[in-house]
Amino acid sequence: MADVHIVWITAGLGCDGDSVSITAASQPSIEDVLLGAIPGLPTVHLHNPVLAYELGGDNDSFMRWYYQAERGELDPFVLVVEGSIPNEKIKSEGYWAAVGTDAATGQPIPTAEWIDRLAPKALAVIAIGTCATYGGIHAMQGNPTGAMGLLDYLGWSWKTPAGLPIICVPGCPVQPDNFMETVLYLLYQAAGMAPMIPLDDAHRPTWLFGKTVHEGCDRAGYYEVGDFATEYGSPKCLVKLGCWGPVVNCNVPKRGWMAGIGGCPNVGGICIGCTMPGFPDKFMPFMDPPPGSKASSSVIGVYGAVVSQLRKITQNTANKEPAWRRKGRELTTGYRPRW
Repeated sequence: MADVHIVWITAGLGCDGDSVSITAASQPSIEDVLLGAIPGLPTVHLHNPVLAYELGGDNDSFMRWYYQAERGELDPFVLVVEGSIPNEKIKSEGYWAAVGTDAATGQPIPTAEWIDRLAPKALAVIAIGTCATYGGIHAMQGNPTGAMGLLDYLGWSWKTPAGLPIICVPGCPVQPDNFMETVLYLLYQAAGMAPMIPLDDAHRPTWLFGKTVHEGCDRAGYYEVGDFATEYGSPKCLVKLGCWGPVVNCNVPKRGWMAGIGGCPNVGGICIGCTMPGFPDKFMPFMDPPPGSKASSSVIGVYGAVVSQLRKITQNTANKEPAWRRKGRELTTGYRPRW
C-alpha cells in the first residue's frame, strides 16, 4: 500500500513528555517502524516537531507537512494529538495554543484550528497521553483555558472517514510500548492484516487497558491477606497510603516502564489514576486513601488474617517431606508389584 505519514501535533497544552517517552519504546521501537524492520508494514514517515530534523516553525520547512496533509497530499496519514485542547471560544482576543503562522494574516494558527483542518482527512486519529485523551492536568477544575481532551473536542461518537473512532492511549506520560504497539496495530489494520482495533468505553485499546493496576501488581498478594504498608519503602500493598490501583485501568505494573523495568507500584509509588477519564479531579488529594479503602481494607483484614493462618498450616505441612522418603530396606511408598 501507499506510504503512511504520521502527522503529530504537540502544540496542545502539554509538556512534550509523550514525545520524549516514546523514544524509550522497544516493542516495537520507533526506529524499527520507521526503518522498515517489521515485516508487512507500509513505509512510515514521522512528522513530530520534537523529533524532526527540519528547521523550526516557518511555512517552508517543518510546517509544510501540516499543509500537505490539509491539501490531501499525504494520503493516507495518521493524526496524533499530544496535549489538551484549549477552548479558543471563551475569550475575546489572543489564543491559548498555536503552531505555525497564517501567511495571509501573519497570525499564529490555533491548535484547535489545525485539528479542525486535519482530523476529517486522517485515516486514524490518536490521542496520546492523558492530556490529549481526557484533558488531564490542564482540564482540572478552576483552569482558565476550558481545556479538554480530544474526545470532548471532536465528540465521543466522532469517526474518521475510514470509520475509526478516536483512539486514546492515556498515561502521564504515556507508557512508550503501549503507544507504539497501538500504532503498530493500526499500521497492520491499514495494510489489511488486522481487524478493527478493539476499544473500551473510554476508547482505550482493550488488550492494554482491560485489567486494573491491582490485577497486575506484585503487591496484590499482600492485599489479599490484609497486609498493608504504613510507610513508603515497604514492599507491601500501598492502598492505605493512597494507591488507587484496585480501580484503575492500567498495565504498567505488568509491563513496566522501560524494558520491563519500573512502573509506579513496582518502584514504591502509589497509583494516582492518570490513565482514567476522571483524572486528576476524582483522584485528589493524591496521598489520601481512596474512598472505600478504609472499609475494604478492614474487611479484607479480617478475611486475610484467617486465610493467612490457614495457609501457614498448609505451608508448614508442605515444607515437610513425605514420610516414605527415608533410607532403609523397607519400601513404604505404597508401590505394589504386578508380577
